[in-house]
Amino acid sequence: MADDHHLPSDASTLSESVDEHQIKQSITEADELKQEGNESFRASRWNEALVSYRTALGRLPKRKTQTPSPDSSQDDTSDHGGTRSSSSEVQTREEGPESANIPSELEAKCAKARAVLNANIGACLVKLSDYSGAVESCTQSLLDDPHYIKALQRRAVSNEHLDTWSSLTQAQEDYKSLLELLPPTSPQVAQTKRSLQLLEPRQQAAQKKEMAEMTGKLKSLGNSILGNFGLSTDNFKFEPNGQGGYSMNFAR
Repeated sequence: MADDHHLPSDASTLSESVDEHQIKQSITEADELKQEGNESFRASRWNEALVSYRTALGRLPKRKTQTPSPDSSQDDTSDHGGTRSSSSEVQTREEGPESANIPSELEAKCAKARAVLNANIGACLVKLSDYSGAVESCTQSLLDDPHYIKALQRRAVSNEHLDTWSSLTQAQEDYKSLLELLPPTSPQVAQTKRSLQLLEPRQQAAQKKEMAEMTGKLKSLGNSILGNFGLSTDNFKFEPNGQGGYSMNFAR
C-alpha cells in the first residue's frame, strides 16, 4: 500500500518545479524584450524602447519583501554601459506575477532584471524629458539594487532638472552615494565631485526661495485673519532676545 503521508510532499515538489520553470521562462521572455528595447534605444526610438522595457518588466515576478540583491559580479553590459554592485534588502513592488516561493537564486536573477529594466525605463524618460517619471523609475531600480550606479546617476540628473529644494537635496545625496561607490580611479569621480560642487549653491538658493514663498503664504493667511480686527502681521515684530530665541513685540 502506498504511504499517503508522502503525497502532499510530492505534490508540493512538483508545484515548485513547475513554478521554477515558469519563472525561468519569464526571465527569458523579459530578456528578449529588453534586447528589443536596447535596439530601439540605440536607434533613438525612445517611445518604442520604453514600451519594450515596460512590457519586459511586466513579465517578471513582483518584488518580495526583504529579498537578497543580485550578485554584484553579474554585470549587465547591455544596460547602455551600466555598472552594478551588491545590495542588502529590497521592498515590495507591483509589477508582474506573484513571487512567493521563488528560490533565492532565481529571485536574485529577477531582482537584477527588474533593476536593469527600471533603470532603462528611466533612461528613456530622461530622453523624453519626463524627469519626474525618470526619478520614480530609478527609485524602483534602486529598491532592487541600492548601489546601482547608473540608476543613481540618472536619478541625480533628473532631480537636478526638477530644480526644487527637495529634488536638489536628493540629487546631493545621490552624488554623495556615487562618490562612495565609484572606484577611486574612475573618470566619473571628478565629474561627480564637480556636479556636487555646482549643486550646493543651487540647493541653497532653492531653499531660500521656497522658504520665502512659504513665509509669504503664511503672512497672507495671517493678514486675512488679522484684517478682521484691523491688524496685520506687520503689527508683530520678532526680535532676537539674546538667549537663542525671539521675543514678539506688538506695535501699532
